[in-house]
Amino acid sequence: MTAEAGRAPTPGALATLGLLTLIWGLSVPMMKLGLADFPAPALVTLRYLVAAPCFALLLFLRGRPIPRPRQLAQMAALGVFGVDAGQYTQMTGVRLCSASVATMITAIIPVLTVLLASLRLRQKIRPAHVAGFALALGGIAVAVFAPGVRATSAPAGEGLVLLSCLCISGYYVLSVEVAGRAGVMATAAWSTIFAAAGLVPVALWTVPVSALRLTPRVVFVALYLGLLVTVLGIWIWLRALERLPARIAGASQYGQPLVGIAASAMLFGDRIGGRFLAGTALVLGGIALSALPGRR
Repeated sequence: MTAEAGRAPTPGALATLGLLTLIWGLSVPMMKLGLADFPAPALVTLRYLVAAPCFALLLFLRGRPIPRPRQLAQMAALGVFGVDAGQYTQMTGVRLCSASVATMITAIIPVLTVLLASLRLRQKIRPAHVAGFALALGGIAVAVFAPGVRATSAPAGEGLVLLSCLCISGYYVLSVEVAGRAGVMATAAWSTIFAAAGLVPVALWTVPVSALRLTPRVVFVALYLGLLVTVLGIWIWLRALERLPARIAGASQYGQPLVGIAASAMLFGDRIGGRFLAGTALVLGGIALSALPGRR
């Protein structure tokens, strides 16, 4: 249940949402940082091996029963499609392109979610939503072809990040029906647990033991992505939807790419020129159009 529209947001709730914007905004730069020492399949596996036990503990503390076999099968499918495929392609794409470009591309996830939700529910998509999608894609094109970006970012990486956005958006849309019957937290927890179980054999098959260097930086990144981005981030987001109007909670999407791009510039020296900033502004404008009233 979302917060009532007439309820004034409390300073504490807004501060918590600001913390979420910071945590999620730094996720892509943190991935890039960890990939300097660790292969992508191993890092994404380590992330969810950290998150899965925490979700299992939350389910135990809340006394949640094990879902029905049909629901478990649906959650397993969500974990494989949305988490395994989505996060694996994202992590691999981040390795191949600059952190600032990857951050800006992931900002398109809310726009894709609106479009996929409309198609799934067989509702007519409003012209503003189509315009928002086109504007966001145009912004990505403007940014990735900005001077200096091509030298540090490969088209294959950008394509993989865009594919990950499609998988993650599909996960959000498809999980709505499952969460309506089993609960949002249970759906997020079980899909993460199944995702972790699916990632382990892939990592063992594709990554040689000699390539695994568990440095302090890798441990820090895995804990950040697993505990803060995945577990704490989802918990804060669900609490925000309960305490804040959806339009205010959704506004955090605007700040995340700005945080990530600024962090990428500081950590990796990514060049942020006027053309790149113009592309980012177009992406944010596309998010704004996709968030206009008219879709539930």
